[in-house]
Amino acid sequence: MDLIQERLDGLLASCDAESARRRDPVDFVHRYHEPRDQEVVGLISASLAFGNVVSARRSIHRVLTALGPEPAATVAGIDEAGLRHRLRGFAHRIYRGEHFASLLARAGALMRDQGSLGNAFAGFHRASDGHFRESLARFADALRGDTQSRSLRHLVSDPRAGSACKRLVLYARWMVRSGDGVDLGLWPISPSALLIPVDTHIHRISRNLGLTNRRTASWATAEEITAVLRKFDPEDPVKYDFALCHLGVSRDCPSRPVPIKCDKCVLQDVCSVWDTSRKKRSAKKPGELRL
Repeated sequence: MDLIQERLDGLLASCDAESARRRDPVDFVHRYHEPRDQEVVGLISASLAFGNVVSARRSIHRVLTALGPEPAATVAGIDEAGLRHRLRGFAHRIYRGEHFASLLARAGALMRDQGSLGNAFAGFHRASDGHFRESLARFADALRGDTQSRSLRHLVSDPRAGSACKRLVLYARWMVRSGDGVDLGLWPISPSALLIPVDTHIHRISRNLGLTNRRTASWATAEEITAVLRKFDPEDPVKYDFALCHLGVSRDCPSRPVPIKCDKCVLQDVCSVWDTSRKKRSAKKPGELRL
């Protein structure tokens, strides 16, 4: 574990966060300066942060263009019908403009009632006695409403149902953590409460490092990975998330060992996949063809 922490610290130190951020959905949040705008843009960007990053960024841009230069004022100031009109024709995978209009209308209601999305989340956090999962679930309930739409229920997933809820957890990371030029530190919640957002890259790399053996990217998987990371830094367990995720997104950590890439990786000597590959290569007989 000490060696894994040392290697993760090395990865964090070597990560060019500014360059990686420009290719990440969180970059849109940094284009705004008002906290309420950043909250709304963060919600939109995190909700669309899946699949092909180029496609996701294109869709985020389309939604923000429809909302205008002051997205928080737009969301808090017009009703759902008005938002549907602005987002008419929008589509991203299974989601349509009507789904985002519903999500943003409820976000606007929270802002009018609580002053900001951060205040709303903080209220749910207090009411949940500081339990992050239930806090996030209540926040999701408020954003989703009593809907029968499968698409909307997928767009705003329920942490109680057992999935990793990567996009909601990612949004919370952006809003809570601060000080690294990526996350914004807008919400009055301790970073120690956060859970790591588990996507394909985080799940695969975490398995490679032995942070989890679980085969599915579930809430339990996220808790298991975070529990290990909390041993490294109890106050900020998810600080490695951005660097680890972009190690996968950049394809510098391929799904199978590639010596030309793996030889440069700071995690090489704690990676089980590389170790297995090395042992297989060493086991080949002298003179045997090595592919």
